[in-house]
Amino acid sequence: MDAYTPTERSEVRRLPKRAVYDKDLVYSILDAGYVCHVGFVAGGQPYVIPTGYARAGDRLYIHGSPASRMLRALGQGAEVSLAVTLLDGFVLARSAFHHSMNYRSVVMFAKASLVTDPAEKLEALRAFTEHVWPGRWAEVRQPNERELSATTVLALPLDEASAKVRTGPPIDDEADYSLPVWAGVVPVGMELGEPVADERVLPGVAAIDTERFRRG
Repeated sequence: MDAYTPTERSEVRRLPKRAVYDKDLVYSILDAGYVCHVGFVAGGQPYVIPTGYARAGDRLYIHGSPASRMLRALGQGAEVSLAVTLLDGFVLARSAFHHSMNYRSVVMFAKASLVTDPAEKLEALRAFTEHVWPGRWAEVRQPNERELSATTVLALPLDEASAKVRTGPPIDDEADYSLPVWAGVVPVGMELGEPVADERVLPGVAAIDTERFRRG
C-alpha cells in the first residue's frame, strides 16, 4: 500500500486538512530529520526522551546503552509513540492570533522489538552512521564484538503513522489585511558550519567534505 490507513490513534483530528498519510512523504520527513522524541510509560510514569534514529525500509531503529531505561522499557514490549518535527519557517501574520509556523511532522505508534540478529544489528548501526553522514561507514572502523554487545538496538515497524504539514503564507482575518504591518514567512533551515578538526587527527588526513553532505 502507498498510504497509511488512519487508525484511532494516528488519525489527525486537529486541522485534518494538514494531514498526510502518503508513505513516501512520511518516509521523506523521517529521512530529513535527525532527532526523534520517544514517548512511553515505565512504572506508571510517562517519559518523553529525545534520541537519534535511522530508517531502513519500513522499520525505524533507535539504539543506545543496555542500561537505558527507555530501551529497557521498550524492549520489554511497552507501547511507544514517536514524533519527528522539521521546522521550515516562521509565519508572521498581521495579528498575534494568526502567527504560526511552517513545518513537517510525523507521529508513529508501535511496539519495539529487540534486534538480536547480528546481521540486522550491524545493518542498523550502518544505517545510523550513514544517516548522520552519508559515506561515513566505509571510512571508519566498524563496531567490534565488544561494542556490539554494549549496544542495544530496537526496531519499530512503520505500520501506524501519519504526517502533518503546514506550508504557505499567513492567513489573516479579512479586516486585518488593511493594517500597516509586514506579514509573510521567514524561512528556517539547518546549515553546516566550518568543520573543526580534532587535535589528534593524523597529519595529511583530508578534511571532511561538507559539500558531499549537502549533495546527499
